[in-house]
Amino acid sequence: MTPASQLESVLFFKSEPLTAKELAKMLGMSEAEVKDAAESLKTNLQGRGLTLISEGDAYMLATAPEASQLIERITKEELEKDPGKAGMEVLAIILYQGPQTRAQIDHIRGVNSTFALRQLMIRGLLDRIDNPTDQRSFLYKPTLQLLSFLGVSSTSELPDFEKTKEMLASLTTTPDTVTQSSEHGTSTNEPAGSADATTIDDDSDIDDPYADDDESE
Repeated sequence: MTPASQLESVLFFKSEPLTAKELAKMLGMSEAEVKDAAESLKTNLQGRGLTLISEGDAYMLATAPEASQLIERITKEELEKDPGKAGMEVLAIILYQGPQTRAQIDHIRGVNSTFALRQLMIRGLLDRIDNPTDQRSFLYKPTLQLLSFLGVSSTSELPDFEKTKEMLASLTTTPDTVTQSSEHGTSTNEPAGSADATTIDDDSDIDDPYADDDESE
């Protein structure tokens, strides 16, 4: 497999921006080799349904601009669907626990939450912000639109707020470890609280965000 193909696989799997440094670690390349592979990949993707976008030294796969109308139609259809069990779980965790990293959400749920988070952001229910304690990760928080939809002015007005918050906090058995985790390293699909569920190394994410049965609900 060529370096460009390896890069394409990792970017598709991660489904989020990754820096040249992070990619170099994952792929066992130098940063210069990653940048060369990115140039080759960008050329290879011309005329296809995906394109490689970059900002600074961060790279991410995205749908090609030519597919914008198709994606817009599909997105509109997605917005009309029920968020499903996975989406409701993610919303509950963020609403009652406050801003959370993807790793923290994965830890509580016991499965990869990438797909659910993406869909909730598309719907305008969640915002992704920088994590002030770890520049490698992001925090997800409820939008004002979500609070307005729920008919509350703050999360503290939600039903059984303190009780539910305490219950969710009890599920995070290793808060320090999870808080320090990278957004690029998540738990495996083991039950929350297991040893594997707290694996957080940057290059240890072995979950396929499209393969979780839970996320398809």
